[in-house]
Amino acid sequence: MPGDPASVILNKLAQQSQVTPATEKSIRALFGVPDEGLWQQYLHYLAQLAHGDLGVSIAYFPQPVSEMIGSGLPWTLGLVSLTTVLAFLLGTGIGIVSGARPGSRFDSVTAPLATFLGSMPYFWVATMLLLLLSVTVPVFPSQNGYDLGLDPGFTPAFIGSVIEHGFLPAVTIIVSSVGGWLLGMRNMMITTVAEDYVTLAEAKGLSRRRVLLAYAARNAMLPQIAGLAISIGTVVGGSLLAEAVFAYPGVGYLFYQAVVNLDYPLMQALFLTISLSVLLANFIADSVYVLLDPRTREDA
Repeated sequence: MPGDPASVILNKLAQQSQVTPATEKSIRALFGVPDEGLWQQYLHYLAQLAHGDLGVSIAYFPQPVSEMIGSGLPWTLGLVSLTTVLAFLLGTGIGIVSGARPGSRFDSVTAPLATFLGSMPYFWVATMLLLLLSVTVPVFPSQNGYDLGLDPGFTPAFIGSVIEHGFLPAVTIIVSSVGGWLLGMRNMMITTVAEDYVTLAEAKGLSRRRVLLAYAARNAMLPQIAGLAISIGTVVGGSLLAEAVFAYPGVGYLFYQAVVNLDYPLMQALFLTISLSVLLANFIADSVYVLLDPRTREDA
């Protein structure tokens, strides 16, 4: 991509007033020196990162990037964490029932439905919900995270407004991701219920419910746990599109604004935040994996 952060700021300032050489020199020093070697720039970036300095935003100059991410991150974490857990539990639960009796009437309905839901992209679902429930039938707000006439705080009015504004983005993420969880769990259940240890448990006279939950589902869920961590990056990426459609004040909408305004420091910091969230999710998933699978705790 041509250009650099300092040039973007200078072009914007030039449209408003004349830029003096001193101003240009100060802004270029603020956003780094492009003529430096790559290693010098990278080491300088790491030094700033070690001090928590993520740079200054171009689109919202001179606001620090760390403050912007700090204001948007709680919105995205609340939205993504809640919807991901709901989609995971809903898809996994239905997948257990569907995979326990493959070919049944219930399975014949849920499997094609899950395939259909899994093929719908986030932005298309968000656009359709916006068109149907905000424009055609104005039931839910079309943008923002809460009513701008309210003061943020833990009051019933503000919490109710947050729930109302976040409903459509939440439904978007759940609808777009639940199909994948359902199909994954269904396929693993079909494979697991045919294993010898499940047949042995049934031969012992254990109840069908205990066999499915304690034997089949517990083992079939292991790949789901691993997939949950891997999909965090995909879910966050999908929430970016959903937030951009609904102008939801989270990291996704910030990312959209950063791309539109060529806000390099903000884009770079958001990429780093998403990468760290995926690493953290993988660490948590590995820890949960140990609790669910006793074989991982056995000494070699």
